[in-house]
Amino acid sequence: MGNNGKNVILAIDQGTTGSKALLLDSELSVLAEASSEFPQHFPEPGQVEHELGEIFQSVRDSVAAALEAGGVDAASIAAVGITNQRETTAIWRAEDGQPIHRAIVWQDRRTAAKCRELKDAGREATFKKKTGLVLDPYFSGTKIAWLLDEIEGTRALAEAGELRFGTIDTYLCWKLSGGAAHVTDISNASRTLLMDLETREWDEELLGILGIPASLLPEIRDNDSVFAQTSGLDFLPDGIPVAALIGDQQSALFGQTCFEPGEAKCTYGTGGFLMLNTGENIVRSESGLLSTAAWRTGGKTTYALEGSAFIAGAIVQWLRDGLGLISDSSEIEGLARSVDDSAGVVFVPALAGIGAPHWDPDARGMIAGLTRGSTAAHIARAALEGVAFQINDILAAMREDLGRAGSGSKDSLVELKVDGGASNNDLLMQFQADLLGCDAVRPAITSTTALGAALQAGLTVGIFDSLEDIRETWREDRRFSPGMKTSDVAKNTARWEAAVRQARTS
Repeated sequence: MGNNGKNVILAIDQGTTGSKALLLDSELSVLAEASSEFPQHFPEPGQVEHELGEIFQSVRDSVAAALEAGGVDAASIAAVGITNQRETTAIWRAEDGQPIHRAIVWQDRRTAAKCRELKDAGREATFKKKTGLVLDPYFSGTKIAWLLDEIEGTRALAEAGELRFGTIDTYLCWKLSGGAAHVTDISNASRTLLMDLETREWDEELLGILGIPASLLPEIRDNDSVFAQTSGLDFLPDGIPVAALIGDQQSALFGQTCFEPGEAKCTYGTGGFLMLNTGENIVRSESGLLSTAAWRTGGKTTYALEGSAFIAGAIVQWLRDGLGLISDSSEIEGLARSVDDSAGVVFVPALAGIGAPHWDPDARGMIAGLTRGSTAAHIARAALEGVAFQINDILAAMREDLGRAGSGSKDSLVELKVDGGASNNDLLMQFQADLLGCDAVRPAITSTTALGAALQAGLTVGIFDSLEDIRETWREDRRFSPGMKTSDVAKNTARWEAAVRQARTS
């Protein structure tokens, strides 16, 4: 394995509510993992912020706890891989690393008016063509513009070259390297509204539209780069290579070994995130999806189509906390299984609007088809089915885009890799396979976001020789094959589509 006997990989998974550290060996055995939460800050309705210091402290605490739990000597770490919440936007002083403001989180909606202004000025087509994204407060570009315009003195400092912007991967790299590295990777850069997907460089026209000085921006590097070396830390020795940076959903795609065009994964977390590998082709969506960069290794760029459902696992929390149907989230599957089907009940989980491919923020959640015979079990089952229907809608849109692009037929998907907390619900996974008409495959390691960063880092430093080497180490937990009659799938889908139409007009 080389690396002077070092064969431990540290994966840092920096998420929206906490940070996880995962220690793996060269056989992908998990040696230890630990998590640390940090506070969320909500200064006004629609605004969500993070303290950068609290984020870094959570990373430090989770790494230290994992090393202690696994009895692992930090000196045996061959590489660090970082995966992160995407789009969250930070600006700090180059001189001392002090933030000029809290980080603005991806969920934050404060720049909605700016996005509308840009759309009204006819700018959306330019952004979509160059970046593959839509003009939405979700992405980093308008957040940067807000910080420059609203925080006194910030623009002058930025134009003088005294500030640094980064998504969370960039900030962590800066901190781990003692301020030596101001870098990012293609996956995170592609979520800023500032990178041209074709050139893979920051785009001068887009920077000009948003009024962002180029000096703020990090260097974009390939994913198989050594981005930095650890330096001056009290929880890791100096000189460990930071050998992977990759956004969380792209990391899950890599962790699920979806290396070939047409391979796809869905992460069932708070929301549902479906991503499909389109190879070296940028597939331009006409179906309300996003075109994005997945990774760049070996001098080749891999692109992807992405669609998000705003509510997935969160619907179970709402059934628990909002309706009181269950007292613990783990009870949902048992309750849903106590009936053979939903008895015509349809649950559209549009509690925060409805995402791809509909993109309707005004849609409202709805339970339809109730009768005197409807029970809590029918509602529970319909809620789980509603999550699967949303993912099915996204995949149907992907199949349409691929067909238009000549990149595959509508029936080309052989299987869907699944991960995230809700993927442990067997009833949900079976219904998902029934709707999709292909297998849903759950991996042995469901922390695939952290796993992807570990695999990238291991590839960079030579622990793994190739993608084929990685694929051989990936292990399956369970495979769900479609078993529902085609006629029943069609009947259920028609009922769902009618309910969605109603949810969007109510």
